[in-house]
Amino acid sequence: MNDLVAEAGVKTLPVTVLTGYLGSGKTTLLNRILSENHGKRYAVIVNEFGEVGIDNDLIVESDEEIYEMNNGCVCCTVRGDLVRVVEGLMRRPGRFDAIVVETTGLADPAPVAQTFFMDDDVRAKTHLDAVVALVDAKHLPLRLKDSREAEDQIAFADVVVLNKTDLVTPEELADVEAAVRAINPSARIHRTERAGVPLEEVLDRGAFDLSRALENDPHFLDAEDPDHVCGPDCDHDHHHDHGHDHAHGDAHHHHGAVSPIHDATVTSISLRGGTMDPKRFFPWIQKVTQTDGPNILRLKGIIAFADDDDRYVVQGIHMLIEGDHQRKWKEDEKRESRIVFIGRELDREKLERSFMACQAQA
Repeated sequence: MNDLVAEAGVKTLPVTVLTGYLGSGKTTLLNRILSENHGKRYAVIVNEFGEVGIDNDLIVESDEEIYEMNNGCVCCTVRGDLVRVVEGLMRRPGRFDAIVVETTGLADPAPVAQTFFMDDDVRAKTHLDAVVALVDAKHLPLRLKDSREAEDQIAFADVVVLNKTDLVTPEELADVEAAVRAINPSARIHRTERAGVPLEEVLDRGAFDLSRALENDPHFLDAEDPDHVCGPDCDHDHHHDHGHDHAHGDAHHHHGAVSPIHDATVTSISLRGGTMDPKRFFPWIQKVTQTDGPNILRLKGIIAFADDDDRYVVQGIHMLIEGDHQRKWKEDEKRESRIVFIGRELDREKLERSFMACQAQA
């Protein structure tokens, strides 16, 4: 398995993927990134659906450089275009501090993120910093009923900006947030009006770099912890109702928050076990991603290997999986393995049973 980030000592440009359904507030947030006095220079890649670009006419004039791709939704057929645009930016060192990719509101963000894993040249000079999903609090219940893409965008996100909160009642907001949490228990949620989230909460967060995210927030993968939902700086009252099925051994299921507005087709499965045998774990995780990859939107894990003093961090997108040693286990840390799957039609019992079978023999 390859490292999650570029080689040590090589400075790479952070890439933020900005996603969200039509009307969620992406352009508003993008205009703030382009116009606020934050002292950084951003290259913006805007993907439009259709032959004639509209979003560019809505984006404020700025000194930043904006690149538009008109080939339709960012998907496998457009990935080459994205690579070419990014490679063009890389030939101009020093011009930019970071890159923002805004996807069309109908797009699945996974292929965009995969681009920064799969292309060696792009990977050598950039790193995926975070996938940020904007959510329209007023219209999310309807979107979840009629759009698989809206659900996928939330499932894939590292950061969720729950926007237009002024248009709903406190009870409606609690229900919407519960729906987001049911889909994605580990994303950081920020409640906003008019996309007014502090930019430092969405840019250069290191949220996709699981090692960095874990250092910033040691409970990042603790889906069972009802106090951990939005990160260490959250002071919201979330009205969470967590449902657990405690199975045999140390494994747990996690269904996320109970949502009255969302019968999730996307579910999260959180498994917890002891120390793992690497000769069992690596073939298992490779087989799982090859077999169930199309249905796995994200997976994230911290693995304790027998006779290994370092924590091993693993994460994946669909059929792509990568991992690396993070740091040494601390003396007061419990050496256990945790892994979270977010996806569709995943077999909880099979994943749990096969995960537990990877444990090292006493």
